[in-house]
Amino acid sequence: MTVVPLVDEGLGNSSYLVDLDDGRALVVDASLDLRAVGAAAERRELTVAFAADTHLHADFLSGARRLAAMQGAEVLASEAGRRTFGHRGLRDGDEVDLGGLRLRALGTPGHTHEHLSFVLLDGERPLGVFTGGSLIVGAAARTDLVSPDRTESLARAQYASLQRLLELPDDVAVWPTHGAGSFCSAPPGADRLSTIGRERATNPLLQVDGEDEFVAALLGSLGSFPPYFLRLAELNRRGPLPDRAPALEPLAVDKVRTMLGEGAEWIDVRPTRDFAAGHVPGALSIPFRAAFASWLGWLVPDERPLIVVRGTDQDADEIAWQAAKIGYRFAGEVAIAAWDGQLTRTRLVGAEQVGGAVLDVRQDSEYDAGHVPGAQHIELGALPDRADEVRREPTIVMCGHGERAMSAASVLERAGHRDLAVLIGGADDWAAATGRRLAT
Repeated sequence: MTVVPLVDEGLGNSSYLVDLDDGRALVVDASLDLRAVGAAAERRELTVAFAADTHLHADFLSGARRLAAMQGAEVLASEAGRRTFGHRGLRDGDEVDLGGLRLRALGTPGHTHEHLSFVLLDGERPLGVFTGGSLIVGAAARTDLVSPDRTESLARAQYASLQRLLELPDDVAVWPTHGAGSFCSAPPGADRLSTIGRERATNPLLQVDGEDEFVAALLGSLGSFPPYFLRLAELNRRGPLPDRAPALEPLAVDKVRTMLGEGAEWIDVRPTRDFAAGHVPGALSIPFRAAFASWLGWLVPDERPLIVVRGTDQDADEIAWQAAKIGYRFAGEVAIAAWDGQLTRTRLVGAEQVGGAVLDVRQDSEYDAGHVPGAQHIELGALPDRADEVRREPTIVMCGHGERAMSAASVLERAGHRDLAVLIGGADDWAAATGRRLAT
């Protein structure tokens, strides 16, 4: 039996392919983007026979129904999730014969109300447990994605679920879905795999003194999250199944002008320096990188047609798939060289040039850990609704490296701000260049 983690670095999640040693496989928490699953199965000459989902995911579209359509996989999921497509609904204690191995469902509500963990058994011996968004490495996943009035009750359910998982032997492997980089709450830099014993000994949330202290610690650790988290669970309940693979279709400039007049949006995915050198006025900069999907879903309404500008060396299929896995489909693309209208430029500065007004758009936790003294702070995700809070004066926008800062500058340009510059670098670069200490 081999378990193959398939990591999505951008969303911070892992899915798993389990080789059942008979030409078949179990896949747990697969994304709609099944390219990694397909490649792993093909290398091992496996057919996916089972597709299990631990919960109704909020941060990506599930590929379980697509696996059922493509390979005839049986979908395994919580009965309480009330999915509207064909699946085997499981309750606490139910078991599935995988052909030698067994999969046992454990009710572990908290991250969501219908959350299941899956214990992989060889006879009566537990080999490992797919914990989804329950027990994760060094933490537990957030409980505020269902509704505000259920956040605390779900946190208390999460506490009980973790205590139940701790009843497993110390040598049982822990295979969580959420990991570092996930806005579903995983500590930065954390390992993606663990064991029950290691988590028992080192997970801070398992060292607390009782349920009330756990709830306070968990809720106190919650940061912001993208708004698309609030709609994907319902899409997953209905079972996303694209009618065709996503793609970027070329658009004529005249067609683009018409679309823009009807409310379409420019999404410029080129690197920061290319965007700074010249971009279509009003374009939103979201540089294509691992975190592209998260920021697309955070900054862009899903109901508008989206037009992409990309570099010639950027993979069109990869851009389209990264968007599709959170429920976005682009109307098409146009090359920046084909645009015959005005272009706008954004000034770039180095750390030694920082002076005057500074806007820091990193997450709260990053800003609190160390920032340029006197810098105004608004998280990038909140900036579209708070652009009027930024002073109308020459301003340097900064983040950790420059990508989020350029996104922020493009948001402010669209809101009418001028005389903006973007810092290429971050707070540590400023401290090194000036010899001054960061404020905390």
